Amino acid sequence: MLAVINTPNESNAVALRDVDEPQPSPNEALIEVAAFSLNRGELALLRNRPSGWRPGQDVAGVVLRQAADGSGPQAGARVLGLTEQAGWAGRAAVRTDRLATISEHVRTEEAAALPIPGLTALRALRRGGFLMGKAVMITGATGIVGSLAIQLAGAAGARVSAVATREAQSRLCDLGASRVVESPTELEERFDLILESVGGASLKGAIGRIAPGGVIVVFGNTSGEPTPFNFTDFARAQNARIQTLFHFTADPPSCFAADLAILAEALAAGRIMPNISGEHDWRELPRVIAELRSGRFRGKHVFRTRGAR
Repeated sequence: MLAVINTPNESNAVALRDVDEPQPSPNEALIEVAAFSLNRGELALLRNRPSGWRPGQDVAGVVLRQAADGSGPQAGARVLGLTEQAGWAGRAAVRTDRLATISEHVRTEEAAALPIPGLTALRALRRGGFLMGKAVMITGATGIVGSLAIQLAGAAGARVSAVATREAQSRLCDLGASRVVESPTELEERFDLILESVGGASLKGAIGRIAPGGVIVVFGNTSGEPTPFNFTDFARAQNARIQTLFHFTADPPSCFAADLAILAEALAAGRIMPNISGEHDWRELPRVIAELRSGRFRGKHVFRTRGAR
């Protein structure tokens, strides 16, 4: 079986190599992977993991063999799933509590783009409670998490303000944003919920716009900048809080399948659509990783392992 192997000491970051077939645990289904996607955080993992380590988190494909304990989708079901590693392969063993079925009308590539970004957007918004009528700010709004969060928040009845470049205004408003600004400090309104992934000056500006009792959910720091602040910054936002979001420890394991099913249903119904920057054959993965690291590529990239549809 072919799989992607980490090769940090070679000219390419990764390589396709023959590996042993996966041996699923009783609670794992055997999946024929049709497509997978690359997350920003995985670029760092490739630098930090040893040679021979097998990467891969977001996958989509078909169940070849149902889990031995009888849980999860049956053989033949189209699924999307989340693994902690070894997903970039011809076949993968995936825990059934991290799988959800997908409609026949959903493209495999769209499903493969969804797990980590979709869970991030869904779970970050959930920290704000009942969203109908609430004011929500989303920074980093042109990224796949930000764009999905705009769609999910709008569908829940929130009033969404997006922070992005002016050039993105038309596209983000089409997704459901009521307005687009280039910095949180341009806004006079105070927000019940702020999704923050940029850090530095962006997080500092978000702190200045949070409402009393509101919550800022921090799930990234794409700027790489620190954010100095102190207690007095919250003088006009008493009892507001900053909460971090990390995936594999954020919720009970049983919530993964349920949340993935919510996202799969929203995708099938057309309520959300992941913003995919590029679709490639998986043999192009080393080139795309190099382009992403150089800053010439951005966004979410999906890779087909075979004739995905």
